[in-house]
Amino acid sequence: MPDVIELVSDWAGRPVRQTPIKGGLSHLIARVETGDGERWLLRVLDPAVCSAGLGIPMEQEIENTIRAADTGVGPKVIHHFPEVHALLIEYLDGVTLNAAQVPRHLDAIATACRTLHAGPRFVNDFSIFDKLRDFRRLCRTNGLAIPPGYDDILPTVADIERAMPAVPTVPCHNDLLAENFIAQGDEIRIVDYQLSGNNDPAFELGDIAAEADLDPDQTARLARAYFATGEHDSRVRLFHIMSNVTWTLWFSVHHGLLDRQADFDYAAEAAGKFARAVRDLDGVGRLIDDVRRH
Repeated sequence: MPDVIELVSDWAGRPVRQTPIKGGLSHLIARVETGDGERWLLRVLDPAVCSAGLGIPMEQEIENTIRAADTGVGPKVIHHFPEVHALLIEYLDGVTLNAAQVPRHLDAIATACRTLHAGPRFVNDFSIFDKLRDFRRLCRTNGLAIPPGYDDILPTVADIERAMPAVPTVPCHNDLLAENFIAQGDEIRIVDYQLSGNNDPAFELGDIAAEADLDPDQTARLARAYFATGEHDSRVRLFHIMSNVTWTLWFSVHHGLLDRQADFDYAAEAAGKFARAVRDLDGVGRLIDDVRRH
């Protein structure tokens, strides 16, 4: 990241030092700080990520990050370096959540999502069903490995898609694994808008539940913290399943087309997500029936 760091130093008018942050599998992230203690987060977007279908186009991610910041949920965007597709953003002091901590923050997470969803619309739309079709095409075209039995569940996925009602879309993050939540006291902030786009808010909640592996009761608590009633519980649980089904292939595509981290077991991650999806397909007919009734 040396060229970008030089740009940051020139912009800041003083030298900065960088500390790479390990976490995400795609873009490059580092904490940068000046000698007098001022800190920012540097996010350098990799064109290969969106080219591989693993994120939205960089221009869209940048604009959505700016719009999310306007809500107060996303970090402030301090500066944009368009020549290197990099963003200098607010460094959020707080606790980066892990999956085990998510159940303790469901009310605050729901509040953060409602705030984000009420903010300026994003510049693109997102559908988990379209994303699944994109990933499936990439896997077929490139001969990428997928978990055994994956295609066997696709007829059920089609049933889920047909059951879903058309609802007004809102600006959604769409990739809310626990590590994209920063707890600042009782408030939750949301980072990393790599897959953001206008979407059904019930997917946002189902995705959170899938990434944290929430059980049905916890998933219902999250849904009701957001919607205030239980009428959307089944729709959120179906999106929980769709999150695991679709992001299974994210790992297949990432491994097959980018394969950045030799020490990361992409196949095991894909297999784990698929196993959770298959586990939750038990009783899916009742959920589909309930969604159709509402």
